[in-house]
Amino acid sequence: MDVETTTLTGELTLGHVLTAAGLAASDVVALRHTYTDTGLSSPEALTAATVLEYTRWQPAKNKLGAHPPRLWLVFMADGKRRSRLFTTYANHGEVPAERADETRLFDLRPTPTLSALAGRLVVEWSRDAVNWAKPGSSAATFPVVEIADPGRVPFPGFDRVRLSYAEIQLLITDSRYSDWRTALESVQGIYLIADKTNGKLYVGKADGQERMLGRWSSYARDGHGGNVALRALADLDPSHARHFQFSILRVFGPSVPGAEVDEAESHFKEALLTRQYGLNRN
Repeated sequence: MDVETTTLTGELTLGHVLTAAGLAASDVVALRHTYTDTGLSSPEALTAATVLEYTRWQPAKNKLGAHPPRLWLVFMADGKRRSRLFTTYANHGEVPAERADETRLFDLRPTPTLSALAGRLVVEWSRDAVNWAKPGSSAATFPVVEIADPGRVPFPGFDRVRLSYAEIQLLITDSRYSDWRTALESVQGIYLIADKTNGKLYVGKADGQERMLGRWSSYARDGHGGNVALRALADLDPSHARHFQFSILRVFGPSVPGAEVDEAESHFKEALLTRQYGLNRN
């Protein structure tokens, strides 16, 4: 596709992406960085820290206005007018103490908004590509020219698993997690759920033919997996599982007897006091 000349009227636009993500164009500004000797010099220079620092510093008189929107979508030039989403920042306002005659410093913080599209979403910037900052109302008209297939998420090892509930749901259905599914469907084990609202813990087991993947699939479906205390939380707030963090305490091969898995489960319940102070009810 010749993005320099092709108009994608009626096709997918950045505005459609924003709407699908529940974002209002008025809450967004789109920024386009290019590679320069005095700024981000090369793709190798694109780290989370360098892009954040580069973006935070803005000219005193720039196109963002006196009170820029709360979400900054940062794109990198990707050839001609192609612009690839790098990250999204939440704008917490200017830092007045660090303002100078020629510059303004903003308190920008990384946000998970549109993070699933970072590095994958490419839009065609407007013809005045020199205009590096666009309000959401203008950026919403930018045609989407590419949404690349997501890269595979490597399995980090059983002792390094730590997942949010949203990631558990992705684990079950998303093709990027195929390596995870292969690993988790091959083992029995003891897992831990931490409620991040209060620090309470739940120790559970995945044994027999269910294996770890099958057990976590049940949580992905309903948020409680049939557990008494977790079901009670879901009855009070159907979306409470969004506060859960999942990790693995110990794994066993598929042929290990169930009695050995049961013994390990009891050990961890006692060691972590999850019957007295946590979410285990037996």
